Amino acid sequence: MATKNKQTIGAFLIILAGCFWGSMGIFVRRLGTYGFDSIQIVSIRVTIAALIFAVILLFKDRSGFKISLRDIPLYLGLGFGSILFFTVCYFTAITMMSLSTAAILLYTSPIWIMLMSVLFFREKLTKKKLIALLLAFGGCVLVSGISGDGISPLGLLVGLGSGIGYGLYSILGTVALRKYSPFTVTSYTFMFAAIGSWVICRPVDMLSKFSDASDLGFLIFFCGLTALITAVIPFLAYTLGLKYVEASKAGIIATIEPMVATLVGIIVFSEPLTLLSGLGIILILAAVIILNINRSPVNT
Repeated sequence: MATKNKQTIGAFLIILAGCFWGSMGIFVRRLGTYGFDSIQIVSIRVTIAALIFAVILLFKDRSGFKISLRDIPLYLGLGFGSILFFTVCYFTAITMMSLSTAAILLYTSPIWIMLMSVLFFREKLTKKKLIALLLAFGGCVLVSGISGDGISPLGLLVGLGSGIGYGLYSILGTVALRKYSPFTVTSYTFMFAAIGSWVICRPVDMLSKFSDASDLGFLIFFCGLTALITAVIPFLAYTLGLKYVEASKAGIIATIEPMVATLVGIIVFSEPLTLLSGLGIILILAAVIILNINRSPVNT
């Protein structure tokens, strides 16, 4: 019973993370009105998130700042190889193909997570997981939209790279959680991601846009809110959820994000809800439900 309760809590935390990630469009579109490009928005987001995570860790457990030198490559993988890599790949893919196609390639991540989990963690590839995976991916395709645009080989590689990088967080995060608290994992992950982002974000140009803003106070507040809502809360919730939920299951449950993003578009930006999008939402919800009902030690 205790194990099932922990799994339920873990699933709830991952669903919560997906909901917060799904609201990202609101913040990205607003920051875009100040002239920031996608990479600069990423840098703002991960830098402020790194500061917030560091402050949380400072007050919660200062000893959490101590990590072994041999684990630095692990955090480099989390910060550079996952957070920064998948974001850069995703936004690059957006410039090379339609938004819907880029989103579909990003949400191949549960497939990569499941394959890596079987390979590295010896997780069982159950029938229930495979059915949920197919439902979730099919739902993401329908929610994102089916594009008829051709994709170049380079575009395909970049798009798949975003999915692999996105999925890598679940794998490396699971490894890091065996030794460190979720607060340490998220703090160092975003510290490394922030450092890497400043190399590619054209910082002089980015800072000039802050100085040119007529409402600098609001802009700074909004940047902080962006980091809190789209990075700090969801990544902390997801990382905590990984303590109780298998990486492969977590990846599938997190596909609730495009469903939430679609609902945000409908409610906030008055975007139409198509029949295919509605069917996609149902498929994603079905995948999440399948993974979280009638669980038993044998099947999980």
